[in-house]
Amino acid sequence: MNFSLEQLLAFVTVYEQRAFSKAAVKLNKHRTTIGQVITNLEDQLAITLFERIGRIVEPTEDATLLYYYAKQAIEQTRTFDRVALSLSFGELASITIAYSSFIPQQLLTVIRRKLISDFPSMRVNLLVRSKAEIKQGIQEGTIHFGMVNIFESKVINSIDSVLMRNMPFVPFTSVDSSLAQLPGDQTFNKMKSTRQFVLKSMLDDDMAERVILSSNYEVLDQQTLIIRMVQEGLGWALLPRSTLLAEYYSDNIVQIKADQIKEGVNVPVSLWCPHSKQIAIVKKSIVKCITDHIDAVDAVAR
Repeated sequence: MNFSLEQLLAFVTVYEQRAFSKAAVKLNKHRTTIGQVITNLEDQLAITLFERIGRIVEPTEDATLLYYYAKQAIEQTRTFDRVALSLSFGELASITIAYSSFIPQQLLTVIRRKLISDFPSMRVNLLVRSKAEIKQGIQEGTIHFGMVNIFESKVINSIDSVLMRNMPFVPFTSVDSSLAQLPGDQTFNKMKSTRQFVLKSMLDDDMAERVILSSNYEVLDQQTLIIRMVQEGLGWALLPRSTLLAEYYSDNIVQIKADQIKEGVNVPVSLWCPHSKQIAIVKKSIVKCITDHIDAVDAVAR
């Protein structure tokens, strides 16, 4: 049984919009056309997909079962189109790399240096974006690579995802803070009432229950600003261990020792990109660069 892309798009859009008129606007089609496409699809499948209730339609149980397969088929078709189109183009003139705000600046600098070496004429834009913005940008073609926290994340088929590393976040405070002076069995209780700085992107990624440990917390956009606040003795924060070792190490900052915190909060970091021949070439360079950098940081840590 064969189905056209037009049928699948109409079905998925009506399912999501719950109305033929809204689906028609979204697909730039006439309402009658969308209604006829759905009717033909129902006849072809010999099942009812939608219950018509005035101007509103409600999907049946059969439609709900088929929706996810139809959505997947559309994404696979779009991926095929992008990959096939990319085969006729040469080297990319420019790329945009979007990243979560906790990604170490030194890593970004290393990546840029590597790309200058491998693709000297290619322009590279580096932008801080939320995970939702990165996913949308990759789908729309405005973002070529995304470095994101994939905690509680689902990636659709049109995005290529490579898990790079679990980045451990551990508590840091200033060397003069009372948290740095207390014995390990008393530190945790003190932390729960002491000002904590929390990175906004962690909350955006639904990690609030894991990263907010103090009832007295403040939310900041920039990790570099959080580090500065900690250096000035204004509070404590969960910071990536590798960042402090490789980039921001300061005699003013020390890791908090707490008996109740045996391990840091692990944040899984993934490299996202679309499927394409040109992107795959650049991705190979970026992945090697990240892997080499992580190995070097680990060597310092040991």
